[in-house]
Amino acid sequence: MDRTQKAEMVEWIGGVFDKNAVVVVENGGLSVSEMEELRGSLRQAGANMRIVKNRLAKIALSGKAAEKLTDLFTGPTAIAFSEDPVAAAKAVNDFAKKNEKLSILGGAMDAEILDEAGVKALAAMPSREEILASIVQTIMSPAAEIVGAVTAPAAQIAGILETLESREAA
Repeated sequence: MDRTQKAEMVEWIGGVFDKNAVVVVENGGLSVSEMEELRGSLRQAGANMRIVKNRLAKIALSGKAAEKLTDLFTGPTAIAFSEDPVAAAKAVNDFAKKNEKLSILGGAMDAEILDEAGVKALAAMPSREEILASIVQTIMSPAAEIVGAVTAPAAQIAGILETLESREAA
């Protein structure tokens, strides 16, 4: 990797930490198929993962809000990131439960620095899609009740007419 590639990588890493929620993981010992499985689950959740050079990550974080994370960049590390604050944390946490070779080191969300427990707490929160579904359900519930209330008298009238009709026939 030449100087210009390193400079581009430093700029890219800094941009990732500025725009996304980031989870730093230690990925030592993962096989290629396990890594592909992890990346697939991240993609499905709307997140990405990239193995980064520790030295370049430390340079990229200097002077940024997430500068306290530089201590985490030792050994084989990677970053999982997503615009949705919960997506990357949830996907990494779910994978780490199934595979003990992957360990969560910490993360950052905007200026907030997270330790391993913080990332796990973030993973336990509902995702953006789950929150939106809950809001839609809350909005639609009264509408369904109104439709039921409006159509109920018609159903009752139909029942009364049917009863009267059966009495007349008898």
